[in-house]
Amino acid sequence: MAETVWSTDTGEAVYRSRDPVRNLRLRVHLQRITSSNFLHYQPAAELWKDLIDLATFRPQPTAIFGGGHRPEEDEEEEIVIGWQEKLFSQFEVDLYQNEAACQSPLDYQYRQEILKLENSGGKKNRRIFTYTDSDRYTNLEEHCQRMTTAASEVPSFLVERMANVRRRRQDRRGMEGGILKSRLVTWEPSEEFVRNNHVINTPLQTMHIMADLGPYKKLGYKKYEHVLCTLKVDSNGVITVKPDFTGLKGPYRIETEGEKQELWKYTIDNVSPLAQPEEEERERRVFKDLYGRHKEYLSSLVGTDFEMTVPGALRLFVNGEVVSAQGYEYDNLYVHFFVELPTTHWSSPAFQQLSGVTQTCTTKSLGVDKVAHFSYPFTFEAFFLHEDESSDALPEWPVLYCEVLSLDFWQRYRVEGYGAVVLPATPGSHTLTVSTWRPVELGMVAELRRFFIGGSLELEDLSYVRIPGSFKGERLSRFGLRTETTGTVTFRLHCLQQSRAFMESSSLRKRMRSVLDRLEGFSQQSSIHNVLEAFRRARRRMQEARESLPQDLVSPSGTLVS
Repeated sequence: MAETVWSTDTGEAVYRSRDPVRNLRLRVHLQRITSSNFLHYQPAAELWKDLIDLATFRPQPTAIFGGGHRPEEDEEEEIVIGWQEKLFSQFEVDLYQNEAACQSPLDYQYRQEILKLENSGGKKNRRIFTYTDSDRYTNLEEHCQRMTTAASEVPSFLVERMANVRRRRQDRRGMEGGILKSRLVTWEPSEEFVRNNHVINTPLQTMHIMADLGPYKKLGYKKYEHVLCTLKVDSNGVITVKPDFTGLKGPYRIETEGEKQELWKYTIDNVSPLAQPEEEERERRVFKDLYGRHKEYLSSLVGTDFEMTVPGALRLFVNGEVVSAQGYEYDNLYVHFFVELPTTHWSSPAFQQLSGVTQTCTTKSLGVDKVAHFSYPFTFEAFFLHEDESSDALPEWPVLYCEVLSLDFWQRYRVEGYGAVVLPATPGSHTLTVSTWRPVELGMVAELRRFFIGGSLELEDLSYVRIPGSFKGERLSRFGLRTETTGTVTFRLHCLQQSRAFMESSSLRKRMRSVLDRLEGFSQQSSIHNVLEAFRRARRRMQEARESLPQDLVSPSGTLVS
């Protein structure tokens, strides 16, 4: 007999399957090789041999107590086992035949099944049996398993809880029914509560394939039970097998302990039935229908038609929000805003509204200033078609104008400020703060009129805040216009740009790229303007702070006196 090549790799193997785990079938083959009565002293002529390999002996019948020999069916056994299929051991058969040993409903169920097996001619297995997910052995094995190879291992709290994940999940499920609905949220968790809940809770099912390697006619003793294979399956279809399927590797070996040492070998093979062509075709149709329905669902969300811009055009989407306004004199504020498109190269759909009015909002004190929170959304789109390819042409960008007004008790309004800001030339999210001003009239009468009967000086054309589109001269003079700085309005803009130039590699892309580069330079100019505006506001605040100080602390030159 050729020497047996043993498989010494008894580690875990992990598989993933989309098929139901109930289709899993394993073929387990167990065979007894030899016993310790073959170990004897060698003849003098063979003293040069140091060791006799037990695998070189052929299986031979050995004497048993009381005479006779072992039957062949006791030396070898092969059986096919399904997932969570219960095969009773001789110990369980002897135990559950006694009704007094039954304590749980599962014990009574096992007793009924064993009685049926006895009436039908006995169980089909002899030495190979199983412990399923519901058996007590599975719970004890998971709780007592070692996490390290240390001789004196002291498991931590987390190790103890993680070693019993599945049972802990089942035990805790029964307790949740008694929890009061008013205590779903623990506002002041204790340290013990945090420790108990700081454990990963993954649903897991376990199955053990066992073997009773006891002497002939002495089956049913716990000390002779050995684990041949452990199977674990989670809810994600991950199957863990320990040890791995035999396949082309050699069989695994088990050496029993005690006075009568024996050697056993066993193999584990995956014999799950392959899907029939009809089943594969039906499964393929099911998946195809599922993917088709999912595709239709996604199409219903985003739409089936994707609009493309005309060649050489840039499409601008702006999803904006009037966030807040602060620093104004009166309460009950609302904002009137509109977008002005440059007369050349820009257009918008006929149905597009480029203006809007927010709701009236009462201010709330936030630090020194009073703030009105609008959170008013708006959206619009515009098209830019550039026809001039000369490098000197700098495209103009849309401008957002805003007018802040207040409403009194008699439903009369007064202007609180005007402001304008150039829309960002780069896509993305932007938060813009617009400083406003209002025209003032000298004299106490104008202020009394503004306070008692409302009304104030107004601009006939709001574009006069910047340079009006109707202005054709070289210089715009505002000499004689008295103004007063008021508060600020905050806008949040989400800008999107669409153009074929972003994905095409033709000359059209180069043409649009030059335009976008010039827009970037235009954005830098706008950034410089914002910096200068911020510097101007800082100087104004310093001047206001200096004026609020007592006069004896300020010198005639305007500096502080130490």
